[in-house]
Formats: sequence, C-alpha cells, structure tokens
Amino acid sequence: MSRLVVVSNRIAIPDGSKASAGGLAVGILDALQDTGGLWFGWNGEISEFSGEDEDEELTQLEHNGITYASLPLNQNDYDQYYLQFSNTVIWPAFHYRLDLVEYQREAWDGYCRVNTLLAQRLKPLLQPDDILWIHDYHLLPFAAELRKLGINNRIGFFLHIPFPTPEIFNALPPHQELLEMMSDYDLLGFQTESDRVAFLDSLSQLTQLQNKGEKKHLAFGNTFMTEVYPIGIEPDTIKEMAEGPLPPKMAAMKRDLGDLQNIIACERLDYSKGLPERFLAYEALLANFPQHRGKVRYSQIAPTSRGDVQAYQDIRHQLETEAGRINGKYGTLGWTPLYYLNQHFDRRLLMKIFRLTNVGLITPLRDGMNLVAKEYVAAQDPDNPGVLVLSRFAGAAQELTSALIVNPYDRDDVAAALDRALTMPRTERISRYNDMMAVLRKQDISHWRESFLKDLNTLPVRSEDHGTVNKVATFPKLA
Repeated sequence: MSRLVVVSNRIAIPDGSKASAGGLAVGILDALQDTGGLWFGWNGEISEFSGEDEDEELTQLEHNGITYASLPLNQNDYDQYYLQFSNTVIWPAFHYRLDLVEYQREAWDGYCRVNTLLAQRLKPLLQPDDILWIHDYHLLPFAAELRKLGINNRIGFFLHIPFPTPEIFNALPPHQELLEMMSDYDLLGFQTESDRVAFLDSLSQLTQLQNKGEKKHLAFGNTFMTEVYPIGIEPDTIKEMAEGPLPPKMAAMKRDLGDLQNIIACERLDYSKGLPERFLAYEALLANFPQHRGKVRYSQIAPTSRGDVQAYQDIRHQLETEAGRINGKYGTLGWTPLYYLNQHFDRRLLMKIFRLTNVGLITPLRDGMNLVAKEYVAAQDPDNPGVLVLSRFAGAAQELTSALIVNPYDRDDVAAALDRALTMPRTERISRYNDMMAVLRKQDISHWRESFLKDLNTLPVRSEDHGTVNKVATFPKLA
C-alpha cells in the first residue's frame, strides 16, 4: 500500500491547541490519517544555521499515524524565497498585478535554492512506493529538484491560487524555467478550467505542446496530466459550528444590531481581495439607495497578513482612511455605517457571526477559489438564509452560480446587488441557498482530495530516464 507524502510551504504541526486548521490542513489531514503518511515543510521558524550543516535542524513528530517533518529557514533564505520571490513576484503576478511585481535575480536564485534544500532534506525520508502531493506556488520547482536527485515516484501538484494568462505569466523573467520545472510533475491540478487553459496556453507559446489524450500532454520531453479540482469545504461541519447557543459576546452583538441588517466580509488583508473597491461599493449603496441609511451595517474583518511587505502596509493605511471618511460622511450619533476590524477571529466564532448576517460580501479582484464564500453559505440558517454577493473573478463563482455574481470593478453593480440582497424575498433566498448547498455537498473537501489522488495514482511511474513504465501502485480509497 502506497504511503502519501504531502509537501507544503508551511505545515500544521499539532500542538494541542484548539486553533482551527486552515483550508489546506482540512483538505489533507484526513488523507494522511487514512493512509498513514508524512507531511513535510517549513516550520515557520527562522534559524541561525548557514545551510551547510543543517542536518540537526530537521525535526520529526508522530501524531495520530502521521509523521510531521519540518525544518526552519535562515533569514536570507526566508527573505529571498518567501518574502521576495514568492510574495512579491509570484503572488502579485498570479493575481494579475504586474505593477506590484518586484523581480530581483537574487530572489529567484534564493527561491530555487530553498526548493533544492527542501528536496535534499526530503529525499532520505522517502520510500520507493510513496506518492507525493505538493502544494502551491512556493514549490513550483520542487518536482524538478526531486527528479535531479533521482526520485521517480509519482508527484502531483495543486495550485491553490489562479494561474495567469500568457500575457501576464510570460512577463516574468524566469517564465520559461518555471514552465520547464512544472512539467516535471506527473499531475498538475488547478482550481478552474480557465487556470488550466492559461497554463497550457503559456506552454504552447514557448514550446511544442503535444496532446496525448485524456488531458495528458508532452512538453520539454516530459509527459504530464492537467486537470481541474475545485477545492471544497466540509459543509456539515461548518453548519454544526454555526448552530447552537451564542456565546456572551455574540449575544451582545445580536442585541446591539437590533433591527439593523448586517453585511459581513472576512478575509486576510490583501490587495487581491478588492477591499478598497468594496468600501467604495458600500458607499455607492448608501448614495444610490438612501433608504438603507441608518438601517444597515457593513462589518469588514481583515486581519493583517505579510505585514512586513510594503504593499500590505499601504492597503491597511488606505482602508483605515476610507473607513473613517465613509463613517464621517454618512454616520450619525446613533449609527456607524462601517465597522472595520483589523483583527483575527476564531473560526468557530466566525461561523456563528456568518449565520447572524443578512449578506455575505465576497468580492475579490482575483482569487483561486475563496473558501470563505463557501463557508458563508454553509453557515446559514436553512429556514432564513442570508444572500451571498460574489465576485465573478473568484473561482467559487464557477460553482456557486446561485449567488449574486458581480464585477468588483463596477461599484454601482455591486451596490445594486447589495440592494437586491437586502430586499430579497425569503422564498428566493431559500431557493438560492438550497442550490448552493447541493453543490457544496457534492463537491466537498473529500471529493477534491479523492479525485486528485485517484488520478495521480492511475498515472504511470517514471523510469530512470524520466520516461514512464506502466506500473500502477495500490492506493486505498479514502473515506
């Protein structure tokens, strides 16, 4: 029976706390527990080691049948691999913000160096029949580094963020190197069909791309498969979190709201989320539909992320300024129209907040999927659900078609959708909710996980010369 090995930039090391796991952790922990497996990656710590004598830095922990293997990075590697290349080159470019890309050759070298380091440290832990599942944009070169070390196991990759069109991607100086490296994976998974097509279009502009049938391709001498696997949630778990008695703080919040309708939005502070545009759309609601003044509140939860990156500092300042301006313009002594909370909320509490609100406002400028949109729907009261207003540029819009789909760049469009959501009849709200819940249950996190691993397991194993042999490993069906 093949063992599953998961590799991600950060790993969720169990520490006994009640902190809720993020989307990636929820998606793979069950798989690791079912098969027995290894989760490998950076532990989030900065070390003083030079990179030459790092053997003693690798730590391993066994918990519930899973081995967690992690290591720290030194300051230079962290700066170049994580802050500079991953988050000031790949992240903005893949979210269609070339204006924010700050490419430095040293950062690219550091990005490749850390991928090499991680591959070297993982190799001794691998078994011949292991199946490897690599996650996200920090590790685009990882399979190529493993292949250099003679690792011929099946290696799959899933990109959690969008993949940009060739006009964007090919503007990156190392775009050809990245595409060649990505072709060393056996399976490349994307959130949406448009992301998959964008990747193939970028390839076809640089090299001869041969179609081998069943979404299998040949490029740069490698045969690989591409497929779409929209990541899901556990809707019934979210529903359970949202139900039940309210804690004292939540009960006080409900009393404070009174008859006010509440619009909620929650995401980490990031320029890809369209927060300034959303603030202006809410202002347009108050301007274009004055009947809502004094009767609605917009609560924006946006905890700081990557606070040491200048672009994130700038957007925080911008939001603070806009929130103050809107409240100053429309607020009264008895009514504050916009609550902006730059803080983290426990996930279980957040689901209860979602259930109390009338509208979920999720309008990113570009997003791979956006699980918050799915969680908002799953948290609703089936007999009196709120309405989801969702950006067409979120991957979730491909599935949640019964949401009110908007263009986040058009503030009047978003304002009109908010007015419609706030006045929507209960029967229509229930119908839309039921449609979306059916999708969430069909394409839940288990379906995402099982579909990817099933496809990866059916692919042939590479031979020593990077060809393939028709050997199919035994891999259990995940419950």
